[in-house]
Amino acid sequence: MEADIDTALERYRRLFDLSGKTALVLGAASGIGKASAGALAALGARVICADIDAAGVRATAAAIGGTAHRIDAGQSDDIRRLAAAVKAEHVRLDVALTTPATHVRKLLCDYTDEEYDRVVNLNLRGTFYFLREFGKLMVSQGAGSLIASSSVRASTLEPGLAIYGATKAGIIQMVRGLASELGPHGVRVNAIVPSIVETPLVAPLKARPQIFQALAAHTVFNRWSEPSEVAAAVAFLASDAASYVTGSALLVDGGWTAIDGPPTGLTQTHAG
Repeated sequence: MEADIDTALERYRRLFDLSGKTALVLGAASGIGKASAGALAALGARVICADIDAAGVRATAAAIGGTAHRIDAGQSDDIRRLAAAVKAEHVRLDVALTTPATHVRKLLCDYTDEEYDRVVNLNLRGTFYFLREFGKLMVSQGAGSLIASSSVRASTLEPGLAIYGATKAGIIQMVRGLASELGPHGVRVNAIVPSIVETPLVAPLKARPQIFQALAAHTVFNRWSEPSEVAAAVAFLASDAASYVTGSALLVDGGWTAIDGPPTGLTQTHAG
């Protein structure tokens, strides 16, 4: 009986082990992408790091023993070039994560054409480029885990977030659609859905204590998340432990979407 238990425990440990696997992280220079590259490497994966920030992505790659590519996530030719390089340099690609996003916090009726294009082209179109190219690559090898980055803003909004939220909702729908298309080929497709994370994208909000705390209060923990906490979810989706998980939008939101807003007296979840 003890031997059976030991065997079962070892099997579960192996499910989370990424040794011998190759992973790609687009957006690896900072934030969730950087933390995810570190998490995947810690679990044994060889990690290919890509980002538009050449110095930052080289630093991440050097820290985890990976390789670095300078890539503009919003440019189709760059994503094709990255896919070609990965295919030429590696026997297979087991995991591919994309995280880059941008945001213009502005009322929809005040948005300029240029601002709309800037947000949609990177967040939604760029994710499409990534899923298309690496989806084709994984179909050709008959396996793989594709992971995109959405946000709780896909479902919970406030003034100034309509365009950003629309792109993040679109990512979830693309993930679901692609999961249905690639499942028969052994490829899983999922999205992570974080709430407020301490990343460079939201540094201006963190610099304003009142706003920082108001956003923290949306969660049941009354705090922002660390990039490493989202990276742990990425590692799960990347691993064989998630072998039956596809088409999912995995919430890593500290309970943000489980309650109906920040504490008001009627929705108090923690001491003020």
